[in-house]
Amino acid sequence: MLQGLFNYDNPVWRYIGKFGDLMLLNLLWIICSIPVFTIGASTTAVYYVTLKLVRDEDGYTFRSFFRSFRENFKQATVIWLLLLGTGLILLIDIRFFLIVLTGDSVVRTLFTAAVGALTILWLFILTYVFPLQCRFYNPVKRTLFNAFFMSIRHFFHTLGMLGIDAVVLFMAYLSFFYMPQLSVLMILFGFPLIAFINSYIFNGIFKRYMPEATRQDGEELKPILEDVRLTPQPASSKEKED
Repeated sequence: MLQGLFNYDNPVWRYIGKFGDLMLLNLLWIICSIPVFTIGASTTAVYYVTLKLVRDEDGYTFRSFFRSFRENFKQATVIWLLLLGTGLILLIDIRFFLIVLTGDSVVRTLFTAAVGALTILWLFILTYVFPLQCRFYNPVKRTLFNAFFMSIRHFFHTLGMLGIDAVVLFMAYLSFFYMPQLSVLMILFGFPLIAFINSYIFNGIFKRYMPEATRQDGEELKPILEDVRLTPQPASSKEKED
């Protein structure tokens, strides 16, 4: 009995090991995100590791993180800068319509509603785009389009993930300002905790878009996700070894 309890293959110890991986991931994500423009690449690398963790695939966290960081750096950085720029524009617009432009008017209401809807769509794309970048090969434009259409197609999953993210962020707020004794947990796990929780949902979604043969000689294949709008289970015409 004791031998089984202290066996590393025991589900309890494997799950504890995953939390150790999340702490390492949090440290790597913070360090690699310091230049700001690298946040996209580091976020993609975090999702690359957490998606492997939820699939119970063995691997070295440090090596896997930097492998994904290096391979996805160019495209993930372009995607991040595009989202950062559009996000800043939306933030300025929201501030203008809610704070600067005072008084009741139909125009103000319509523009505020339009900016609010665009902000929601921006959050939808932000939620999906980096997991897609680490899981499928596509140009930047196709990855952004697929993130948009997939977030709409799996609307309730998207709302669920945004709700989970909001709860975790709210808990972080409470821990830092009202329950400082719990803030150490947020410091230890940080963003990778959100990515890890979301990865359980993404893993179920992505299975619908993966071709039947995703492994060859024990290695995983990273297929091209052609067009989410056309079919939920596209046949992969080109595959590149991950």
